[in-house]
Amino acid sequence: MTPASRNRSLAWVLLSGALFSVLAFLVTRDRAPLDAFDTEGRQLEDWANDSAWVMHALRLIEVAFGTLGMTILTIVLVVLLVVRRQRWAALLAAVVMIATSLATSGLKVWLGRDRPDWQDKLGLLSSYSFPSGHASSTAAYAAILVLLLVLFVRRASLRRLGITLALGFWLVVCADRVLLGRHYPTDVIAGSLLAVAIFFLALAFIDPLPRSTAARSEPLPEVYASERRLAVILNPIKVEDVGAFRATVGEMARESGWSEPTWQYTTIEDPGTGMAERAAVSGADLVMVCGGDGTVREVCAELAGTGIPVGIIPAGTGNLLARNLDIPLYLRSAIDVALNGQDRAIDLVNVGGDGIEDTHFMVMAGMGFDAAIMEGVNEDIKKKIGWVAYVISGLKSLMFPAIRIEIQIDDEEPTVHRARTVLVGNVGFLQAGMPLLPDAAIDDGVLDVVILHPKKFLSWIPLAVRVLAKSQTVDELIDRRTGVRVRIKASTDTPRQLDGDSIGLGRELWMECVHGRLLVRVPR
Repeated sequence: MTPASRNRSLAWVLLSGALFSVLAFLVTRDRAPLDAFDTEGRQLEDWANDSAWVMHALRLIEVAFGTLGMTILTIVLVVLLVVRRQRWAALLAAVVMIATSLATSGLKVWLGRDRPDWQDKLGLLSSYSFPSGHASSTAAYAAILVLLLVLFVRRASLRRLGITLALGFWLVVCADRVLLGRHYPTDVIAGSLLAVAIFFLALAFIDPLPRSTAARSEPLPEVYASERRLAVILNPIKVEDVGAFRATVGEMARESGWSEPTWQYTTIEDPGTGMAERAAVSGADLVMVCGGDGTVREVCAELAGTGIPVGIIPAGTGNLLARNLDIPLYLRSAIDVALNGQDRAIDLVNVGGDGIEDTHFMVMAGMGFDAAIMEGVNEDIKKKIGWVAYVISGLKSLMFPAIRIEIQIDDEEPTVHRARTVLVGNVGFLQAGMPLLPDAAIDDGVLDVVILHPKKFLSWIPLAVRVLAKSQTVDELIDRRTGVRVRIKASTDTPRQLDGDSIGLGRELWMECVHGRLLVRVPR
C-alpha cells in the first residue's frame, strides 16, 4: 500500500471515529440533545407492529444476521478467499470482523445505554444498546464486500450490482433493528460508524492485494541471456480502462526488470495472429496476451513452436485455459505470473473439418449440445452479466436432439454412438471447476473424449452427479475415450465449437494432439 493510500485510510478513520465519539457523548450519560430524533423509533416500531407478516420477516432477519449468522458468513468468506489464494484479503476480513465484534461488545458495557422501552416483546433483549452489534457487524461485512468487488470484479455491471446488494443488505439489517424497537436510530448509526473506522484502520496496515512473485521468490535461472523484451497483445474491449491497464503493466514490468513493453491491439479483422507474428519477428522474449479464450487461442497458435513463452492475462468470460493452468483471474496477479512465473510446455491441438480452414485449439472442441449453447449466447446479455448468459443459453438448449455420430480414435475401427454432445478436451475442467474430463492433462500428449447421451430431461441429474463425483463408470449415459488423433462424423449438420467460439454447422471434425508445442507462463 502506498503512503498516499494509507493516509487516505487514516483520514477516514479520524472522520468516522470523531463522528462516533460525538454521537456517543450526545446520547449517553443522561445527555439528551438527540432524544427527539431517537423517539422517532417508537413510531416506526408501532407501524411495523401493525403487520404480522412484517414482524415475522423482521424477526427472521434478526436471527439470520445475529452473532451466529454473521460468524458463519465471516468464516465462509475467509475460507473462500483462502481457497482462491487471496490470503491477505482473507486476513483483512478476519481482522475487521473480529475487531468490530470485540470493540462493539466493549463499548456497549462501557457506555451502558439501556434498550428502548418500546422494543418488541418477543425475544426481548436486556443487554446494552449503544452501539448496535447487528449494525456494526453488517456494516463491516458490507465494507469488506465492497472492497473485494472493487478489487477483483472486472465487469462494471456485476460490480455495481454487487455493491448495491452489499449496501442494501446493511441498510435492511439497520432498519430491522429500529423497526423491532431493539435499538434507537442513533445506535445503528453509531454501529455503522464504528465499523467504518475499524475497517479503514485495518486497511491502512493490511494490504489486501496479493504479493508479487518477484518480491517473495528468488529469480529463476536464465538458460540464456536475453534483453527481456516484452510485447503485449491486448483485446481493448476486454478491459475497462486501457490507459490504466497499460500503466499497471508498465510499472510491474519495470519493477520485474523487463524492458518497456511494446503494445499491439487486436481487431475484428485480426484477432491476434498478425500481432503475435510481428512480436515474434521483432525478437520478443515474452509475449503477454490479454483477452478471452478466442484471443488467447489465436496468439498461442501463432507462437507455438517458436520457443517464445506466452503470458496469459485472462479477461474473457470463460477463461478456461487460464483456469486449468491455475493462472489467477485477478489482473495484477496474472500480470505478475506472466512476468515472473515459470515456463511450462503444453500441448496444442490441430483441428480441421468440413467448411472450416485447418486451425488449432487449446482447451476443447465440441459437437452438439455444448456448441448449441455457444451458438445461442446473446452477446448483449453476455456483456452485461458475463457467464450467466451461458446458463440462460444452456437452459434453452438443454434438450438438443440426439444425433448419430461415428468416432475414430487413432487407427482403431470407428464406433457408432447416439449422443447429445461430444467433447474432445485438452484440459479437464469447465466453468466453476466442473470436472468433465477429470483425467485430462494439458501436457500428457493425448486427447480426452467424452460422449454424453441423457435420453430424457431428468437424465441430466444423474449425469451431473456422476460428473461432479468424477465417476469412472462408462456406459451409454457417459462414455469416455482417449487418443492422440480423434475423428468425429455426424449424420446431420450439427453445431460445432472451438474453445467456446461457435464455428458453425458441419458434419465432421478431426483433431490431433501436438505434444509440448507451446510455452506458457504459469505460477511457480
